[in-house]
Amino acid sequence: MRNLFAFIRRYSVLLFFLVLEVVCISLLVSYNRFHQSKYMDAAGEITGSIQAQYAGIEHYFYLKKENADLRRKLNELQNRLPENFQGADTAQKIVTDSIPFDSTGERRRYLYMDAEVVNNSISLPNNYITIHRGSKQGVAPSMVVVGPNGVVGVVLDVTDNFSTVMSMLHKQSRISARLKKTGESGRVEWDGATPNLVQLRDIPKSVKLNKGDTVLTSQYSDFPPGIMIGVVEKVVPEQSSNNYLIQVKTATDFSRLQNVFVVKNLQRNEQKELEQRLQQKKK
Repeated sequence: MRNLFAFIRRYSVLLFFLVLEVVCISLLVSYNRFHQSKYMDAAGEITGSIQAQYAGIEHYFYLKKENADLRRKLNELQNRLPENFQGADTAQKIVTDSIPFDSTGERRRYLYMDAEVVNNSISLPNNYITIHRGSKQGVAPSMVVVGPNGVVGVVLDVTDNFSTVMSMLHKQSRISARLKKTGESGRVEWDGATPNLVQLRDIPKSVKLNKGDTVLTSQYSDFPPGIMIGVVEKVVPEQSSNNYLIQVKTATDFSRLQNVFVVKNLQRNEQKELEQRLQQKKK
């Protein structure tokens, strides 16, 4: 308290001047329309600037929740796509089903499950991704993983709540692919060099190719057919064969991968069982 009185005594003239200044400005603004208008403009501008900064800070802290909501909605939309459902083929007549999906799951072929990326490598010869979704959430080995823009990889191993994914940027990765424009099928590999370029092989030199042509997953792949792999960046004729070596720029930016979708093929076991029975008959 003694220090407070000492401060007031020391700066009493300055404090008295400031009080008079405030009173004068208040009287000037209150009884002069011009100054009142200028004051309101300045006050509005300052207040608006402060509110904008506050709104920006508030929006930043809500981004995580908004991203989670967007992932959930995108996951719902992915599961409603027509290509995720496949009815039985018939030679007698074409059946058009007005119901987009079956609640029993019998007609559904692909089920999408969103997951968060918690670890990712792109600079190694063999790269892996860890996602925060495991066996308790329905993930199993051999399930495929796609991102918002295209192919990501294949699930290798799972624990209760996490899964390890072999990235497409892995020297043992093999993905069946096709050219969207012409329909020729080949296989996509990675040579371990550039993280945003993979190689499409087994495309004959008779096919007309252009830079920018789209490369998709084929119907022979474990991935749903038609998933984006990338676009043709460069076409190089192989000297030792009649095929091209095609450099493909990946649709997925692996350096910025944060969220993915694990895709479960609900008809995969049935297909594998049928193919195994055929192999047994051949023996």
